[in-house]
Amino acid sequence: MQLSPSADIELGRLLSTNRDGYRAVAAWIARDPDNETFIYRRFDQLSARNLLYLQSELLALEQRLAQLDAHVASTGDLDFKDSARRWEAFSKNAKSRDEEREMMDIVIQIREKVKEYHKALLLQSQVSKLERPSNRVIEAFRIWFDGGKPKDGSPKPDPVLGGRAKYVLDNEQDLSRQHSADRTGHYQERHVIWAVAIISTFIASVLLVGAIAGLYAVRSSKARLGMIGAFTALFALSVILLTNARRAEVFAATAAYAAVLVVFVSGNLGSSDTNEPP
Repeated sequence: MQLSPSADIELGRLLSTNRDGYRAVAAWIARDPDNETFIYRRFDQLSARNLLYLQSELLALEQRLAQLDAHVASTGDLDFKDSARRWEAFSKNAKSRDEEREMMDIVIQIREKVKEYHKALLLQSQVSKLERPSNRVIEAFRIWFDGGKPKDGSPKPDPVLGGRAKYVLDNEQDLSRQHSADRTGHYQERHVIWAVAIISTFIASVLLVGAIAGLYAVRSSKARLGMIGAFTALFALSVILLTNARRAEVFAATAAYAAVLVVFVSGNLGSSDTNEPP
């Protein structure tokens, strides 16, 4: 049945205001464009228990396979030895010999159980990385879900869902939500190159021109020596952070920079303010 646009809007309004069942919950969740209301249980305890059961099953299979391997190693049966060395012989003997048949059954069980275990383990690792919803969103969800506070002494309304589902928001530590809107920014490579070049040029100018201007303005010998040390440390840090220079290159560039500053002040360092306190 095809609905007209006006009828479609009216149906959406009714679904959002009618608090009756899963359809109403789904409509309320889908109303948020940021998907903050996509809140669901993670069932961490059940997931952990399921992984423990799968792990225990694999441990039992592993132990039985090790017992059969030890039996094969201790026997002098040439067919056993051949089955242990060649898959073709193992597959053939599994059709007619009980030991190889049992071992083949265990191998097949392990193959399926390992796949199930690894799949559950990887899925759980992804679920554990989901964001926890904020307290604000949980409280808003709970108020709507429970029907809000009764007014004028009226009885408290029933939750929108019944059965065990009405307790879905009780365990806040087990709640998760989908990641909200993708915040990844994309920039053109040439813009990044220009930005890095501008920043690097500005820092280089400050470290060179700023150091010269500062040393020219300061007349105290001790202050000049302190400024040389500070500017040299800043220069070394900028080279490490803004370039791919190796350690030897950092030392060489820093030494050259310090030498330039020392040469600049060497002519006036001895003739600077002689009346400064010792």
